[in-house]
Amino acid sequence: MGILKEKDGQFWLKGEPFRILSGAIHYFRVPPEYWEDRLKKLRACGFNTVETYVCWNLHERQEGRFDFSGRLDLKRFLQTAKELGLYVILRPGPFICAEWEFGGLPAWLLRYRGMHLRSSDPVFLTKTKRYLRRVLREIDSFLSAKGGPVIALQVENEYGSYGGDKDYLNALYRFYLDNGIDEFFFTSDGTDPLMLQSGTLPPILAAVNFGSRSDLAYRAQQAFQPNRPFFCAEYWGGWFDHWYEKHHTRSAASVIEDLDRLLSFGGSFNIFPFHGGTNFGYTNGANLDGPTHDGAYMPTVTSYDYGAPLSESGEMTDKYYGLQALLAKHFGPPPEIEVTQPTYRNYGGVWLTEQFPLLTRADRLASPVISADPPTMEELGQDFGFLLYRHRLTGPFGEKQLRLPRLHDRAQIFINGKPVGVQERTGRRNDTVTLSLGEGETAELAILVENMGRVNYGPKLWDEKGLLGGVLLGVTRLAGFETYSLPLETPPQDGYETQVEPENCPAFLLGRLTVEEPADTFVRLDGFHRGMVYVNGFALGRYDNPAGPQRTLYLPAPLLHTGVNEITVLELEGFDTPCITLTDTPDLGAADE
Repeated sequence: MGILKEKDGQFWLKGEPFRILSGAIHYFRVPPEYWEDRLKKLRACGFNTVETYVCWNLHERQEGRFDFSGRLDLKRFLQTAKELGLYVILRPGPFICAEWEFGGLPAWLLRYRGMHLRSSDPVFLTKTKRYLRRVLREIDSFLSAKGGPVIALQVENEYGSYGGDKDYLNALYRFYLDNGIDEFFFTSDGTDPLMLQSGTLPPILAAVNFGSRSDLAYRAQQAFQPNRPFFCAEYWGGWFDHWYEKHHTRSAASVIEDLDRLLSFGGSFNIFPFHGGTNFGYTNGANLDGPTHDGAYMPTVTSYDYGAPLSESGEMTDKYYGLQALLAKHFGPPPEIEVTQPTYRNYGGVWLTEQFPLLTRADRLASPVISADPPTMEELGQDFGFLLYRHRLTGPFGEKQLRLPRLHDRAQIFINGKPVGVQERTGRRNDTVTLSLGEGETAELAILVENMGRVNYGPKLWDEKGLLGGVLLGVTRLAGFETYSLPLETPPQDGYETQVEPENCPAFLLGRLTVEEPADTFVRLDGFHRGMVYVNGFALGRYDNPAGPQRTLYLPAPLLHTGVNEITVLELEGFDTPCITLTDTPDLGAADE
């Protein structure tokens, strides 16, 4: 039997009144070598619990094949929390939102056309239960009923913002009960009454998510579930950034004042996040804003700093020390645990001296698929990265406009290898491309499409990638494509040339850095446009200097090693000078204040 209970509108733990003082740390956004440091800082701040999501899409990237190793070693994370005296709240999904690619759902679900996501659809439930069954194998010995630190499980996440299928919620709840899980269960939604009604079941505690006006949230939750514990499952102490936005900030004072009010109501909370970490590689999600399926598309940046108490690089901020003082005021001094601020190294410039042109050497990375219509990324069994479409044009025809209806998400357009325009689903880039050919003339049309992140929140989750509406030349729909599946999660191992020219982009640019002692640093790409950075083959994250706001990428020391390190940049559009800088100063862009 689990040790967390509720009685008389309060949480009870081991027979005593208990407040959940939790902070979110997502293990998959933090190098495993730093899990202990981040969890120690949580404990030293006065928290008694850590909350984490579980990301289905990384644990089961290919259907039926699971991975719980390396930075996905959930057992190791739970064991570290246990050794530090922290309780754990686990939010296993299937959907997590989290500004994470597809809200944590695996992209291969989109191959099941006609299936309804997050519903009692038998196909979706079958896939979900197989995944959750595998998660239970990982967490079984860590459940509080068996002496472990996991005291609560979330049944579904913000479901009231998506649907209201009670059969689906019941199926998830019954799954845990039928598998002998006897822990405290909750759901979490916004404070809107309809969200609360749609997102939970009567036996389950309806936690609420908000970032201000704790008094209003308290009244909303108590009106919906009178005399039950007041628990904020996500207290947003900051906010995340999209490309093309200003960097979001929030003062420590406003957070502390509101949480002080929450605690005065006898509430419990989980600050989201306590430490945000990084959307490494291609794992960032995106939002849609608007009444149509293709409303304003807003992809999230690489950094998930979020203005959290513990910065992206593990630095204790003013918000951290303010929370520490607040919790000490209410609950006494925190345990004495030695924690230190991170140190950073300025390694200086790294010249990129070798180049692998992507368009002319794509056949070294993938074999083309021949089809009449351009296939989607999901049809090719791909989750992240790029697709390269090629089509042979034959004249004669007069000047016609090239259009890409339902482009998901970003297209670079080339004629005979020369760039002629960029179009984005964001609407921020929408170059007009026209072309004509004379009698007997031919030309190769190439379109490089990037998955900028699948939608992670709201009712419009079904988000395939590629040229969903085909390619139109004038009013004619083109047919006959060669398509290269290019996940590009690691850079090419060979095939580089020593002539480095911006007109050869998109291209991989390779440089080398000799390190005597690895240390945290930040990659700055002044003079570059858009692309991906790799460190010793690991996809660090995207950059987009024209879009902003983020200007540096956090490079944790564990990704470096003593001796020669390979730094590779996939630059999509061009550059001024083939040199990047590894600096000791983060730059997340101009603030929104």
